[in-house]
Amino acid sequence: MYTAAPQEAPAVYAPAPQQPPAQGMVPQAKPKAPPKSKTSREDVGAFIQEMIAMCAYVKELETQSHLIHLNYESSNFLAVHKFLKEQYESHLEQFDTLAEFIRSMDYLLPMCGCGLKDALPEFKNVTSYEPKGMLGTYYKNLEELANKAKRLEGIAQKISAIDIANYMADLVGQCFKSSWFIKATLRGM
Repeated sequence: MYTAAPQEAPAVYAPAPQQPPAQGMVPQAKPKAPPKSKTSREDVGAFIQEMIAMCAYVKELETQSHLIHLNYESSNFLAVHKFLKEQYESHLEQFDTLAEFIRSMDYLLPMCGCGLKDALPEFKNVTSYEPKGMLGTYYKNLEELANKAKRLEGIAQKISAIDIANYMADLVGQCFKSSWFIKATLRGM
């Protein structure tokens, strides 16, 4: 059988009053707030400018790999053609990911290719239709992108953008692997 609870309100117990510290005893220090972030808005803005420059670089790599894909002629055409198709598709995905990271930090990319070109500090262009020359320029640009990503990975760590830092580390691996494939191809030519 069920018995109802008593209808009295529960008693509220107050903590016992604290005694002042006795002579010679040191009172405990108040807990301190965690240190404020040393990241300034200027640091983040400079980082974003470098990310935009990296986006511009990746977009140029996409165009360069696509044009080499279309213009490459050699005995290893089929393999290189397939590899470069994967590369320019990969660069498009890299561009999109970098742009999304920029947007996630409440910044925007330029609205046109001219704006991206203005953000592009330097880029080696292909100057010859000769297979070794095209691939040589492309792999040097890949290695340059990897070095830029290495540098930005460290900055991303400093501003606590861990997701971007992790992606930069992955991007370094992608670029150096692709560069290695091209160098291995060029050794046989």
